[in-house]
Amino acid sequence: MTTVVNVWLAEHPLPGYLDPIKKLAAGFEAAHPGYRIDITGYGFRELPAEVARAAARGTPPDLAEYYATATRLALDTRGPSGAPLFVPVERAVAGRGEILGERVVLGDLEPAVRGYYTYAGELVAAPMTATTAVLLGNTAMLEAAGFTTMPRTWGELAEAGPVTWANHGWLIQQAVAGQGGLLADHDNGRSGRAEKVTLASEELLAYATWWQRLHRRGRYLDTGTPEDWGGTLRAFTEQRVACTVASSVVAGMIARSCAEAGFEVAAGPLPYNEGAARAGHLVSGQAFWLTDGLPREKADGALAFLQYLLDARNVAEWHRGAGFLPVTGASVELLEREGWFERHPIHRAATGQLRAADGSPAALGAILGDFAGIQDLMTGAMTGVLAGGDPGTRLAEATAAAQRLLDAYNDDCAAGRTPRRLAVK
Repeated sequence: MTTVVNVWLAEHPLPGYLDPIKKLAAGFEAAHPGYRIDITGYGFRELPAEVARAAARGTPPDLAEYYATATRLALDTRGPSGAPLFVPVERAVAGRGEILGERVVLGDLEPAVRGYYTYAGELVAAPMTATTAVLLGNTAMLEAAGFTTMPRTWGELAEAGPVTWANHGWLIQQAVAGQGGLLADHDNGRSGRAEKVTLASEELLAYATWWQRLHRRGRYLDTGTPEDWGGTLRAFTEQRVACTVASSVVAGMIARSCAEAGFEVAAGPLPYNEGAARAGHLVSGQAFWLTDGLPREKADGALAFLQYLLDARNVAEWHRGAGFLPVTGASVELLEREGWFERHPIHRAATGQLRAADGSPAALGAILGDFAGIQDLMTGAMTGVLAGGDPGTRLAEATAAAQRLLDAYNDDCAAGRTPRRLAVK
């Protein structure tokens, strides 16, 4: 008899995005003839709503892959009985060293990656897909500005020549985290449900003020469109700016494109505010959530499949093929032994940056209800700041609006239902 494990993956609009995971699923099935992994892909923004609808019908998937900023939403999604739909993956493993012959490797997750998906001291989801933000630099333009290494601080970046990056909530979070700042109470929503959000902290105000000053000096290129990742990356590849900030997942692709255009790219950690404490930077990406109450053979199949995905060889292949961070210590060591980072140094910066983080709630990032809406408010506030608005006023207005979103989200949860706002950003 075959046990079917239904896996819903968060899909991205990239050619053949799910093909590597489907190949790994076939490998797992070959190693475990009594199991079949049934994979369905949904857009990463649509998946939480699809899961919520299926849960209401009593037919949720066995594993569901949620985007990082939807972590609180996954914790708050309910089954037909009103109980949480998902069980923390660490609790389901229950201290076992292997499941169906697959060695449990959750303890080998890179600390920053494991920490992001740890809530109230417990690993709640299993991440295979992770990214962070890194600084990319045109080495020739930097050398012309007097830099032999990548800019390390806000002050150095301001002197490196014209720069650009997307006005996006994720990068604003990175700036707050890097200074040791919090977005919410209860340890950034990590020791308990966040009840108060602030977008007008000292750290965010420092970042907004510095960014506005950089723009006024003509050192920051504003493409005029919020969340314009494509426009800012084009400005970099067209050599209109010396530096940009990008997701680590595309760093290798950008470096290859620039090499074809005839110039060299280097990568470094995100510059830090030299006037503030340093905490570190957070990950994004996706993680697998396990539905509670599954029959033992189905739950064990799902957990074993997760360990198979996180095997060092498979994680390394996912990194080489798709660019996502190697999420386990063993996968990093494997890539080092192969000489991968020596041949592709552009990929080293991201892992180094995460390993330098201090593991604090600030560096891990926030777990927030309606994070998509709150991120939009961050972006909107910075749009106003770049247009010449007063940073303190803009951020105070955004804080008030964000608190209303969080209160509405928490009211839904207090009523014992899945939140109505299922947006993902």
